[in-house]
Amino acid sequence: MSPCCLLALLALIPLTLAANPGVKVKLTDKGIEYGKQIGMASLQQKLKTIKVPDLSGTEKVPHVGKVKYSLTGMTIVNLGLPKSALVLVPGTGVSLAITNAFINLHGNWRVRYFRFMQDRGSFDLAVNGLTITANIAIKSDETGRPMVSTVNCVANVGRASIKFHGGASWLYNLFKSYIDKALRSALQKQICPLVADAITDMNQHLKTFNVLAKVDQYAEIEYSMGTSPTISKSSMEFSLKGEFYNIVKHQEPPFSPTPFSLPPQGNNMLYIGVSSFTPNSAGFVYNNAGALSLYVTDDMIPPSSPIRLNTGTFGVFIPEIAKRFPGMMMKLLVKTVKEPTISLEPNNVTVQASGTVTAYAIQPNTTLSPLFVLNMVSQSVQSLDNIFLMVLKVVVIPKVNARLEKGFPLPSIGKMNLVNTQLQVLKDYMLIGTDVQFTG
Repeated sequence: MSPCCLLALLALIPLTLAANPGVKVKLTDKGIEYGKQIGMASLQQKLKTIKVPDLSGTEKVPHVGKVKYSLTGMTIVNLGLPKSALVLVPGTGVSLAITNAFINLHGNWRVRYFRFMQDRGSFDLAVNGLTITANIAIKSDETGRPMVSTVNCVANVGRASIKFHGGASWLYNLFKSYIDKALRSALQKQICPLVADAITDMNQHLKTFNVLAKVDQYAEIEYSMGTSPTISKSSMEFSLKGEFYNIVKHQEPPFSPTPFSLPPQGNNMLYIGVSSFTPNSAGFVYNNAGALSLYVTDDMIPPSSPIRLNTGTFGVFIPEIAKRFPGMMMKLLVKTVKEPTISLEPNNVTVQASGTVTAYAIQPNTTLSPLFVLNMVSQSVQSLDNIFLMVLKVVVIPKVNARLEKGFPLPSIGKMNLVNTQLQVLKDYMLIGTDVQFTG
């Protein structure tokens, strides 16, 4: 292999590693159907804004001669999209098909004939058998958010029936076939541009996707898309970065996400896979920020415990403490010395952490006098180990659990609520199955 080829391959390695996502989101058929319902309601409102231009012209009518006519003030009084289908197009996006749609309009007519005679009235137009087909591409924009666009659109106005009311309606009935055709053409020209507008409007909602979500004063999590979504016949999968960063300065951890695949499931609308990389990147951020530390005082120990945080208790194991600091309360500083490591196995989460416990005596003037530092990984006096294990069990671990219960922001769009949520711990990742509801 030539040196140039070798260098080219080596240059690709970091890109390959960076391409692995920390989080994957899979949208199933059930989720796509729910999204279609929301989208169709928006499209229906958009189509109701169709503005049919006024029509005017001159027609020769037997036994009457030239008739000047105008149709004005046409407004939509009813519009329905009773049947629609949204089908995934592998590698591209989705295909929208609307059939048997209908539009009802009301307007005014006016005629002039025999040069001096004129009349006016109203009319109703019923359009049935309207079909719309549109292909929609789904990609990632420059900010890492999903983006949709119309690839092509075809609209066909099926049948049109017009009924004139009042005045010289008989005149219109003599050439209504021409008017039918003109109105159908005017409608047909407006439908696809409005469909494209409705699809483009969806990007305003997609821009609410939380690419960067604040967790707390220390960290934020990034959910930008690394690539465009992977689309199959039954699902749409998004690969997201899923990495915690320090809220002030972004720094990459000394490890990278490993590849993982979501299992084929379809009971829920949405599946979110969170790899072990994501919580481990959180450990890296919080450890570097000095946030993985906790002061423990005696009032945090359950009253029923025979072990108290005072020099009397610890003097039993280290007599010098009771001799030099008699009758004083104590404070413990528990902190990590390196980022914890989280491993995920089926139905099991393992956290490996190493840290220190620094013991202080609290002087009458509240100043702290250091007593000793215990490395929680190394071997030490067994009796003291038992005490600190008890402290970890009754104070530190509940604090950690309380923080974990708060969780962290998951990828979402707008006012999206998760319902019917279930969590599974699998090999190297956690799988969250959920349904969604949009409010507001």
